Amino acid sequence: MAINPAATSIHHICLRSINFDVTKKFYRDILGFPLVVDTPELIIFSVAGIFLAFKKANPRNKEFSAFSPFEVGLDHIARTCESEDELHRFAKGLADAGVDNTGVKTDPALNKLYVAFKDPDKIQWEFYMK
Repeated sequence: MAINPAATSIHHICLRSINFDVTKKFYRDILGFPLVVDTPELIIFSVAGIFLAFKKANPRNKEFSAFSPFEVGLDHIARTCESEDELHRFAKGLADAGVDNTGVKTDPALNKLYVAFKDPDKIQWEFYMK
């Protein structure tokens, strides 16, 4: 028998960060996510009703101190977008802030417009049309 909890949404996502100062600048100052917890061990942003938490990274092997979507675990995070104009505004805002991104593209598998970019720890984010 499968155990399926009666959950209605995600409460939080916790990621690891090499440098909290760089992470705060990116998520708060560039992406505009409100910072709701700021301690030496934990920072938390509010993102559309979900908490996005970061703990300090301490890689066992410093050679692998940046995120890789090819390892077991997280590949990327995707958020939804309500309008094509908003998607283009966001892509331009990323570019204006010096954040490398794909520009607005069409995902051939889903036939949806999106823009993809990476945070300072190389974690990929996507902003997708609903």
